[in-house]
Amino acid sequence: MDTIVKKPIIIYAESTPNPSSMKFVANQLMVHDGATAQYLSKAETKGSPLAAKLFEFPFVKAVFMAANFVTITKIDAIQWEEVTLELRDFIRIYLSEGKPVVTELPKTEVAIDNTFTEKKEVFTEHSAPTTEIEVKIVEALEQYIRPAVEGDGGSITFKSFIDGIVTVQLRGACSGCPSSTITLKAGIEGLLKRMIPEVKEVVSEAV
Repeated sequence: MDTIVKKPIIIYAESTPNPSSMKFVANQLMVHDGATAQYLSKAETKGSPLAAKLFEFPFVKAVFMAANFVTITKIDAIQWEEVTLELRDFIRIYLSEGKPVVTELPKTEVAIDNTFTEKKEVFTEHSAPTTEIEVKIVEALEQYIRPAVEGDGGSITFKSFIDGIVTVQLRGACSGCPSSTITLKAGIEGLLKRMIPEVKEVVSEAV
C-alpha cells in the first residue's frame, strides 16, 4: 500500500518596510486565484477562521492575506522580538492541521486569475476600468507594480482615474507604512507617467 507523505509546513518571518507589520510566508498557497483579504478587526473575520484566531492575540491590530503569506500588523506597545516566534509557530501548526484559512472573501476584495492574458476581475462598485486608459493603468499595476508590493507584504488596488489623477488603495504592510508615500510617488507614479502620458499624478485612498 502506498503511503501518502504530507509535505511539512514551513513558515518564515520576513520584515517589511512598515516597522509595525511582519510578513509570514508559507511553503503553500493560503489564498488562491490571486485574491487578497484584509481584516482590520475581529468583527470583520467572519469568512476567515485563521484571521479570527490571529485576532485573539491581544497585540494584533490588522491581518492581510494574499498568495502564500499573511501580513500581521501589531500595536506599538509590543516589539516583534517578543512575538514573532509565537506567531510563526501558531500559523505553522494551524496550517499543518489542515484548518481553513479563508472560507469567504470580504466583499470589497479583488480576485484576479494568475493567467494575466485571461484574467478574471472582480472589482468593487467604483473600481472597474471602463476606458482604454483605465485598462492600461490596471494592466500596468498588475504586471509591474503588484508583484513588488506583494513582495513587501501588501497589495495595491486600482480605484479610479479622474482628470489625470490615478487613485489606488494600498493595503497590508503598505497601509500606513512610513515609506509608502515615497514608494507611491517615486515608484508607482513615475512608472505610470512614463508608460501612460495621460497620467499626471497618483494618490492613495485611505483604507
